[in-house]
Amino acid sequence: MAANYKQKGSTVEWTNGGSAVSSGDVVIVGHLVGVAATDIANGETGTVHVEGVFEVPCNSADVITVGMKLDWDASAGEFVDAIGSADTGDNSDGVVATTAAAGGVTLVEVKLCPGNGTTA
Repeated sequence: MAANYKQKGSTVEWTNGGSAVSSGDVVIVGHLVGVAATDIANGETGTVHVEGVFEVPCNSADVITVGMKLDWDASAGEFVDAIGSADTGDNSDGVVATTAAAGGVTLVEVKLCPGNGTTA
């Protein structure tokens, strides 16, 4: 192993500068879409997954297909098929759907795609 190896890279440590998050909540870290591994209170540092497949909230009006890039709508707290005009905290293209979700469905499985998202 290389002498400068630090870690696998599937998680990052993140210091919460806002409202408390619960384990499983979507967290935006710079341009990364992540999922909190544990509860993280305001001002605390905790572990955030930045790789893997997770079940997350999605807009029930959208029809999502496997392989579709999704956007995080920060104000709604859900993934959407297209963000349109991005507001602060929104992330575009940070995940890809790994399950389909028809209209009326509120959860979808996504693969986190580190390095591909853009945050407003």
